[in-house]
Amino acid sequence: MKNTTFLLLLFVLNSAIAQKTKSDFLGSWTLVSVENKNSDGTKNLPYDVNPKGTLFFDEKGNYAIQIFKNERPKIVSGDKNKCTPEENAAIVQGSNSHFGEFEIDEANKIITFKIKTASFPNWEGTVQKRSYALINNELKYVVTNTTQGGKSVTAEVVWKKL
Repeated sequence: MKNTTFLLLLFVLNSAIAQKTKSDFLGSWTLVSVENKNSDGTKNLPYDVNPKGTLFFDEKGNYAIQIFKNERPKIVSGDKNKCTPEENAAIVQGSNSHFGEFEIDEANKIITFKIKTASFPNWEGTVQKRSYALINNELKYVVTNTTQGGKSVTAEVVWKKL
């Protein structure tokens, strides 16, 4: 009986810790920075300084991310269906968004994004694991499967909880 009670208590305690951890992620976050690190050690800011973005996690395990350069040129024609090639490139290179489901592995400090739909179509239907640190309402994670194609690039993305 003592072992059963102990195991039950351990299970309840473990579940409470897991729920608290997931609840730390829930809600809205604002983007602080995105920094790419290239294989040669050089770094760059793909969305420039002061990028704009929102990350949202809900209690059902859904998430949505939107990232934009702070300043993007307006479309001269006022019609996104009549963009010049340069305007199209600025739109594509100046933003990144995706949504789907997420899981938190507190023990290994891993966020798993199960990407349903993405502005970068190559990510659709993929499962991406990202190591993270969550300290004082600041979430940092590392993207190893970036939108940079075959280049060996990692990105550190930093969010602040609202």
